Amino acid sequence: MRATHLRLAATTATLLLPVTLVGCGIVDDARDEVKDVPPPVTPTRTPADEAASRSRERVQAYLDAMTAKDVAAGRSQLCALLYESFDQAATGPNGDFADHFQVPEAAITDVRSGPLGQEVSVSVSVVAGGRTVARPLVFTVIRDGSDWCIAGEMPGGPPATPTPAPDALFVPARPGQPTAD
Repeated sequence: MRATHLRLAATTATLLLPVTLVGCGIVDDARDEVKDVPPPVTPTRTPADEAASRSRERVQAYLDAMTAKDVAAGRSQLCALLYESFDQAATGPNGDFADHFQVPEAAITDVRSGPLGQEVSVSVSVVAGGRTVARPLVFTVIRDGSDWCIAGEMPGGPPATPTPAPDALFVPARPGQPTAD
């Protein structure tokens, strides 16, 4: 009987220990500490979203500077390596800030990831000599340290027409050839 009494006492102690600890407040304090822990912080934007957003902001600031003919504001959107060439060409005859034309409208049409960074496609309306022309441009935006900057600008082409996937092409069966049915 002795082993039975020991087992009964151990079981009773095991069942009563949590009740005793709750009565003393030890278990409740531990629960309160767990409740005060904030939930893990989840990022609200993915790195791809962040890159697209920052690239759009940089290019929009550059387009606004072109419209306002604010050379200093346009220069500040560029990567430092482009400053010298920008200073030489910006107000020249073919520069983005030339005096002989106006930019009444400029709009971002697409932002996508490219091989050298984020590629931001824009459509710029240029008025020169009473004639308005829309010009597509593509800006390349990269991360430089902790900041983003425009690393390049090139003429954009017309939007590419999508080509069908090879499996979407229909190839008719030759007479006498079995069909896939």
